Amino acid sequence: MKNFLTAILLIFIFCLFAVFISVNNTTKQVLQILSPTKFIIDLDNDKIADPDETICLADIESFSTAPEDEFTNKYTKILNISKEDIISLGYLAEDFTQKTLENRNVSIKFTNKKNAACRYAHILINDLDYGKILAENGFGIFNGEIKNSEKYSKNLKNARKLNLVILNHHSNKYHTLTCPYGNAAHDKIIIPKLQLPKGAKPCKFCHKTKIKRKINNTTNIEKYNIPNIPQPPLKVTSGNIRSFYTDFTTKFKPDSNCTESVCREFVKLVNSSQTSIDMALYGYDNIPAITEALQKAKARGIKIRYVYDESFYNNSYYKNNEIISNLAAISKSDRTESKTQSNMIMHNKFIIFDNSIVYTGSMNFSKSGLSGYDVNNIIIIKSDEIARLYTKEFEQMLCGKFHKQKSQLNLPNRFTLDASEIEIYFSPKDSSAIRIIELVKNAKKYIYIPAFLITHKEISNELINAKNRGVDVRVIIDANSTNTRNTKHAQLRSNGILLKTENYAGKLHSKSMIIDDEYVITGSMNFSNSGENKNDENLLIIKDKKIAVSYRNFFLYLWTKIPNKYLKYNAKPESKDSIGSCSDGVDNNFNGKIDNAEALCR
Repeated sequence: MKNFLTAILLIFIFCLFAVFISVNNTTKQVLQILSPTKFIIDLDNDKIADPDETICLADIESFSTAPEDEFTNKYTKILNISKEDIISLGYLAEDFTQKTLENRNVSIKFTNKKNAACRYAHILINDLDYGKILAENGFGIFNGEIKNSEKYSKNLKNARKLNLVILNHHSNKYHTLTCPYGNAAHDKIIIPKLQLPKGAKPCKFCHKTKIKRKINNTTNIEKYNIPNIPQPPLKVTSGNIRSFYTDFTTKFKPDSNCTESVCREFVKLVNSSQTSIDMALYGYDNIPAITEALQKAKARGIKIRYVYDESFYNNSYYKNNEIISNLAAISKSDRTESKTQSNMIMHNKFIIFDNSIVYTGSMNFSKSGLSGYDVNNIIIIKSDEIARLYTKEFEQMLCGKFHKQKSQLNLPNRFTLDASEIEIYFSPKDSSAIRIIELVKNAKKYIYIPAFLITHKEISNELINAKNRGVDVRVIIDANSTNTRNTKHAQLRSNGILLKTENYAGKLHSKSMIIDDEYVITGSMNFSNSGENKNDENLLIIKDKKIAVSYRNFFLYLWTKIPNKYLKYNAKPESKDSIGSCSDGVDNNFNGKIDNAEALCR
């Protein structure tokens, strides 16, 4: 009898487990709420928010804090409410959706309707139609009608009590919900007026005072005649080369969600790898989607090898190197018993897939890099020859030869891929600056430089010479770099070169130079003596008009987003100067103080 009861119990547990597996195979997780009727749902179960996973609710509309003009014009008339009411109702609707759906598992019933932005579907949570839930709570609109007028009226009353305003974090000014100046701000948030930070001031145009002021609708003409350029495409493909950028003017907090294309593309390469993944990284922050992809790669027999930076004191700037080390068949840091040697850095950020694809650029494998919080650029090259060259460099380090202990590779470093010509240099053996200076000397029209820093004496002098012979030389550097030892920013400015410090929370972390719509210089190497002569780095020089024009457009876009006052003044990296830096949870100036603990943020 006892054995019979045990068997029955085991069968019951097995059935429950089977039901659990079945449910989890048919439901999908809501990764991100875009509006009360628009979501990103993890259709392929990879924990990554892909563009083709955007789902819109079918047959229902709702309020939002960013309503389209068509919706606003329609429902201000039908419901006899204002645009401010619509936005305030949207604030409550978004809060309701966030609480109800975010990170929950839902079932999806697709309809035949779709467009470029969305696939339409009915969403079920616990077998209940979410559209009906939205309607029953007074936020959903079917065929132009509110289905629960009693709840709607209550919501409208509560929405009006919120007294919402737009707060511009950068200026610490608050605006009405329809103020064009508030809506044009890049560092803005909609909050109840009672939640305004101490010292916030009303916008003088939308919060009218007794003295009426005439609003000047014209904007100041850019002193240097640069047009207002919208965000260009953040990726470009030319033959077997793909390049991606990240834009810190739209991202004010780092995260580990892997929603940026630079992260998603890396995960796709890991998932499609067939034999090997060789990784040379300055260090690694745990990004769950990447860690999981590497774990799966190892499980299917992919050989992972890893080199990384480690100081003489047995630590690293990034703390999760052991995650990849434990997955790797072989791993090696640059730490030695020589303090001088160990305190040079293995600053590469390149990965070789299947001895045929190289993923490289300026981006560290960190939350700030992979989330798009920093400005970076990534190059992905499909070429057996180029992969072979990178592998030779990688294997020197894997054998324990770092920095000045390495040998110069006696292999061809110039390649032709379709319409592109590529040169590759490795520090500290290849004297990369000699080639950079040669290209600067030959520049005829312009040299644009988005770079973390410039401290290299000879490069700086040659940029001044280029300016003096009539070349348009412009530079953007990271705000932190004005305090860097040997920084050349003051020298460049005093010699007439237009140089701006960026004023955003994230770092301008790229190390790039664009010349005459012809050449792009990029990679991991800062324009510094250490970058050329001490650290392990890789530098690419790409001759390709399509790629150069794309880099140029992105540079000019950043240039227009940074006010002209930073041609003269230096933005402070954690202060009201730098948009988002006082609310991002990051120690932007490395002084141990974050956000309101920093005096310049208070």
